[in-house]
Amino acid sequence: MTNATPYDWRPFLLRWSEEWSDSLPDDESRSAEDEAARRDRWLGFPPASEERIAAMEERLGRRMPPSYREFLKVSDGWRHAGGFVWLLAGSTDARWHNNESELAEIFEEHLDDDAGPDERRDADIWRRGLQLDVESDITHVLLDPEDVDEDGEWAVYIWASWRAEPPERYANFVEFMRDMHREFHSLRARSADGEPEFANDTTRELDALVEQSRLEVLRGNWERAGHALDEAKGYGRPRAAGLGDQIRRLLGQTYAVYFEGVVTDPRYAPELLPALVAEHAANSYRDDSTLMFSLRGAGDDVVSLAYATLEQIRNGTYRYTAAGPFGEAVERARELARWGNTDGAWRTLMDALPVWQPLGPDHLAPLGWVADPVLGPLLTPERGRELLSTPRGGQTGEAPSPPAGLDPDNLAWLADPDPHGNLTSYRFVLVEGVKPEDLPGRLADGDEATMDDPMTPDEARHRLLRGKREFSSYDDKALMAVGRAGTCWSFAFDSDPAHFDPRRFVSPAAAASAGTRAVVVWSGLRTWRGEPFFHLSVAQDGVEQYAFTYADGEIRRTGEIPRALDPDRFFGSREEGTEAERPLLEAVTGEFGVHLPRHAITHGRLHTFTTRSWTRPSGNGEAYTVVTMNWDAER
Repeated sequence: MTNATPYDWRPFLLRWSEEWSDSLPDDESRSAEDEAARRDRWLGFPPASEERIAAMEERLGRRMPPSYREFLKVSDGWRHAGGFVWLLAGSTDARWHNNESELAEIFEEHLDDDAGPDERRDADIWRRGLQLDVESDITHVLLDPEDVDEDGEWAVYIWASWRAEPPERYANFVEFMRDMHREFHSLRARSADGEPEFANDTTRELDALVEQSRLEVLRGNWERAGHALDEAKGYGRPRAAGLGDQIRRLLGQTYAVYFEGVVTDPRYAPELLPALVAEHAANSYRDDSTLMFSLRGAGDDVVSLAYATLEQIRNGTYRYTAAGPFGEAVERARELARWGNTDGAWRTLMDALPVWQPLGPDHLAPLGWVADPVLGPLLTPERGRELLSTPRGGQTGEAPSPPAGLDPDNLAWLADPDPHGNLTSYRFVLVEGVKPEDLPGRLADGDEATMDDPMTPDEARHRLLRGKREFSSYDDKALMAVGRAGTCWSFAFDSDPAHFDPRRFVSPAAAASAGTRAVVVWSGLRTWRGEPFFHLSVAQDGVEQYAFTYADGEIRRTGEIPRALDPDRFFGSREEGTEAERPLLEAVTGEFGVHLPRHAITHGRLHTFTTRSWTRPSGNGEAYTVVTMNWDAER
């Protein structure tokens, strides 16, 4: 990081040289050349004359790019460009590589017929590149005479076999050298025992920038501050990575987010450890030894807390808590979210965010909630940006405009195409004037009339099947998520129902409607299992009022169906029943004033339970299969 203009090389190179010289321990052994460079406080060489540069260009048959040419006029070569290039070529040593390394063939082996320009470039650079590395740790530096911008600058490519990555591209020689200066800083940022403290004008400027950025993030100006923190992180400045990772995690990024330098601090561990170990739990495949890599340097108390939190996250019992008014809002938000009102839960958190207080100066935002099984699914990139844009922690600023809610106030969203092919068939029960927690008592019997903790549909199915011993080809007990479907309604929703058999199907509407109204919808108009179908039934006070079923291209109906729901309006002239799904759902919405929470059903965690069977008892002569599994038998 310098204030130099792109071609004003001398101030930049002088600063680099002085920083390098001051970073060396007095008692360290070094070569005579390095000792002279340290004494002279200059990593470079005497400047190349215009005649010397012209002779170089005549030898190579090309005029050099402007930034490299200007560099040579200040220093005809360079020592210690970063940590792995010990000598960079000047006018005498620069030469065409001409595939001397034979790397072109190695890169070409991995090309296929669909290889793009970038992949072919990675192979071709070894034949046409100008080699600048003279001494290095198996690190190649090449100028590409065919990758030229409008200013005549050649791109620089750097590659080392031990990095196991494609060649890294820099737009020009200035960018390359600045990154090597950055690499030098990142490698020296943590002084070993006996080494002088690595402090200089660059580190002081960057540390001041980190502190300024921290305050800007708390004021809601996170985007510009985030770029500054990334810059400081590249130079290895303490705090920068840990602060920047808090921003990245709230934007939904999880790869290589370790909260370095902050998560091991006991002050911040309760907030940052849950996010760290939740990602570990999702990707560790039970190999917990790798967690210690992220906790290196942590005390025993932090390590113990990390593993205790990991266990809670794995068994679904972790609950995020916070102090003060924001903590009270967290509890209200969890109550809303666990019944499906994710929009209301998010607004509850955001309304309380301005009074949130950090646990210390390196804490930028509440974060532990992203690992909470109920609150975590509230996060989307848009919501993360809203949170980061909201002034908090005692700072002031302009509050952002809230993004649109995620839940439509209708049922019609169920007809939207799903990119993953889910919800092509679904069923739900709506009950008026009843709390969600009372639905199992209306739709299930015995031990099944209890709710499990909030889970995703996949988690709930896995738990249901775990240890189950008996499987019937006749029974159809639905695994249903429950929540609120509007001001006065509750819902039970099954996102993966069994095959619909109209001959055996019995609607649970009557049983669910004791003392109230109940609505049952089962849609398979886009199902990939069998023919399209749709069922609607409405009951009140334990008696079915009306119903219709569309199946096999025919409509069967009972009772007096309101005109708004008359199936002839939806199926009468349509050859394809799939066209009826959206208008049918819109009609049900209009008739009963209900909606289902899209985000909670598709991305959240809801309480679940298993209903009684949706099929009638088998009749005389009807055969079916029951499979009993003996999980305890020796294998």
